[in-house]
Amino acid sequence: MNFLESGLYELAGLFLAPVLVMILLCLLYSFASLGGFAVEWWQRRQQRAQSVLHQQHARHGGTADDLELWIMHRLELLRIVSRTAPMLGLIATMIPMGPALLALGGGNAAGVGENLVTAFSAVILALIAASVTFSILTVRRRWLLQELRELERQGLLVAQEA
Repeated sequence: MNFLESGLYELAGLFLAPVLVMILLCLLYSFASLGGFAVEWWQRRQQRAQSVLHQQHARHGGTADDLELWIMHRLELLRIVSRTAPMLGLIATMIPMGPALLALGGGNAAGVGENLVTAFSAVILALIAASVTFSILTVRRRWLLQELRELERQGLLVAQEA
């Protein structure tokens, strides 16, 4: 059984670096999205925003269902990041906890500290990425659904086929 336990421990440890890289990618994506969101918000505030939904409808036409599907596709990466970043943070927290507990058992306070710094830094960054992307997702979804409603009220959408 010791071989199985040590094998699982080693296997889990292999995932720390890829998970940390994914957390950094989520964080970078969230800040890039925040910049784009800030520009879009400012343009909407100044009444200079080009409706991406109107542009999509003008190019491709379609029904309300087609535009709803397009909205879901447009917001998909924000949704994925907002939901997976906390899980990645949890993974990045749990992997270093094993070595931290071993260091604690051996009386190595420095080893405990090193592992906990990694664990807590990763979860904090992951939660920041998730919070930013979730906020953007929520507001953008509202904006796009308001634009969809406007298109419906203007009668610009093709009637739904039976």
